Amino acid sequence: MKRILGLIGWLGVALVLAAVAMRFLAPERQQIINYLAIGGLVATLLYLLSQWRDIARSFSSRNVQYGSLAIGSIVLVLGIIVAVNWISTRQNKRWDLTANQQYSLSEQTRKVLGDLEQPVKVRVFDEAQGFPRFRDVLEEYTYGSPQLTVEYVDIVKQPTIAQQYQIAQPGTVMFEHAGRTEKVTSTDEQQLTNALIKVVQGRQPKVYFVYGHGERDTTGSDREGYGAAAEQLRASNFLVDRLALAQDPNVPTDGDVVIIAGPANDYVPAEIDALRAYMRRGGHVLLLLDPPATAEARPLTNLLAFAAEWGIEAGTNIVVDVSGVGRAFNTGPEVPIALSYPPHPINDRFEQMTAFGVARSVRPIEGGANGRMAQSFVETSPNSWAESDVRSLMSTGQVQRNLEAGDIAGPVSMGAAVSAAAE
Repeated sequence: MKRILGLIGWLGVALVLAAVAMRFLAPERQQIINYLAIGGLVATLLYLLSQWRDIARSFSSRNVQYGSLAIGSIVLVLGIIVAVNWISTRQNKRWDLTANQQYSLSEQTRKVLGDLEQPVKVRVFDEAQGFPRFRDVLEEYTYGSPQLTVEYVDIVKQPTIAQQYQIAQPGTVMFEHAGRTEKVTSTDEQQLTNALIKVVQGRQPKVYFVYGHGERDTTGSDREGYGAAAEQLRASNFLVDRLALAQDPNVPTDGDVVIIAGPANDYVPAEIDALRAYMRRGGHVLLLLDPPATAEARPLTNLLAFAAEWGIEAGTNIVVDVSGVGRAFNTGPEVPIALSYPPHPINDRFEQMTAFGVARSVRPIEGGANGRMAQSFVETSPNSWAESDVRSLMSTGQVQRNLEAGDIAGPVSMGAAVSAAAE
C-alpha cells in the first residue's frame, strides 16, 4: 500500500512538472495543461495526507534513513506551491465573502469595464492619508479592465499637478480618455461609473417619455408612475425629457430612446408615422403596453399594428400564473412571475425572479414581419397562460384555460425585442 501511495506522490510531482513544461513548450494546449496541474495537485495532496505521520517523524528523528523522506516531502510541498501559484496565475479570480458583497462591483459597472477598448487614465487627487478609501473601490475597477489605470497624486507634495488639472478640492477623482476629462468627488460606485461612461462616450444619451395619451407619469412619486424609473435613468447618466407627439409629431434628432409607457389611449396615424420615421433613421423605441384596464377598454389598434410591423404580436389578453410562486410575494395569479429568460443581450447574466403587476402576452410573430425577426427575452412558467376572456376574468376572477377559445398556453412570452439597421 505504501508503495502505491509513494508512486501517487511522485506521479503528482511529474504531472506538475509536465504542466510547467507544457506551459512554455505548448501554451496553446491550455485545457491539457489545466488537467495536468490539477491532477498533480490532487495526487500530491493525497500522498501528503496519507503519509503525514511519517513526514512528522522524519523531521524529528535523528536517523539518516529518514532524510530522503524529508527531502521528498519538501519536493512534494514545493510541487504543490508551484501548482497552486501557477493555477492562480492562469485562472485569476477574486471572491467577495462579505455578507452584502460590499467589495463587489455591480453588473453594470463590470459590463462597462469589460467593454473598454481604449486606455482610460484615472487620477486621484488627495492627501496621502485619504488614498486608502479610494484604493478599496478603484482596485476593483483596475481588476475589471486592463485598459483602466490609476495614479494617486498627493496634492501636498505635488501641488503643481493639481493646479495643472484645475483641481478645486481634495478627494477629486478625474477620469481621462481621448482628450476628455470627467471629475467626481466621491467613492460611490454609481458616481464613479457614471463619470467613466461620460468620459468614454463623450456625451449623455437622451431618453424621451411620450405623454398625452394617459401614459405613466414620470414627474411625480405616484406608485403607478414612472418617476422612480426616470430618476434612476438620470442617475445612470441619461438625460430625461418628455415628448408630446400630439403637439409636434416629430422625434427630436437628439433622442436616443423613445419610451411609450403604458398609454391608456391609442396613438393617431400622424404619431405612428413620426415613430416610423424615427425608427428608420436608427432610433430606439421601448413600447410598454398594459393589458386592457377594463373589458370595455378600446384596443390600442394603431400601436398594436406598429408593433406587428416589427414582428411583435401584443395580445389583447391578460397573463394568468397558477404556478403558486406568487404566494411568496402575497400576489394572486394575475401577477405573473418570470423565471425563464431566453438568451438575449437584454438579459445577459440576469437570473433574478421578476414579478409583473398584470401583463399581456408579447411574443415574436412566427416567421417575422417585413424581414424582421423578433426575439423573446422574458417568459412565464409553464403553469400559466394568456387569458383571452378578459371580461370573465375581470367580472368573476375565475377562469379556466381554454386554448380553443384563443388562450395561449404557457410559458407565455411577455417581452420581445427586434433590431434592424437604419434605412
